[in-house]
Amino acid sequence: METQGASLALARWSLWLLLLGLVLPSASAQALSYREAVLRAVDQFNKRSSEANLYRLLELDATPNDEVDPGTRKPVSFTVKETVCPKTAQQPLEQCDFKENGLVKQCVGTVTLDPSNDQFDINCNEVSGPFWTVVFLGVLSM
Repeated sequence: METQGASLALARWSLWLLLLGLVLPSASAQALSYREAVLRAVDQFNKRSSEANLYRLLELDATPNDEVDPGTRKPVSFTVKETVCPKTAQQPLEQCDFKENGLVKQCVGTVTLDPSNDQFDINCNEVSGPFWTVVFLGVLSM
């Protein structure tokens, strides 16, 4: 008799633990890193864009170092560049090479680190003019 009672109690606890596991968020739903959130924003940009080719992250500006609620919007600033892959490409974006003389766009907005939130507020504008690196080499005479 006592064995049946212990077995029933164990079954109840197992049921409670199962239900608790279903209610609590899983470990796989951890907050995204800042870079992962930006990469998701680039994916959303590509989905919404009317451009023929996909864009890939070229440069990510400084990342905020404060740890706050993953649902809080964080300001972002990054640059994307046109790739050789058409929007219909089925390959991962990381495998798309940058297009020679491809368009470059500066993007600003906000993202969240919450993996369940697919809402991004990002605006991307074409960077005007070509990039030039100017190096001054000179001799100071006194």
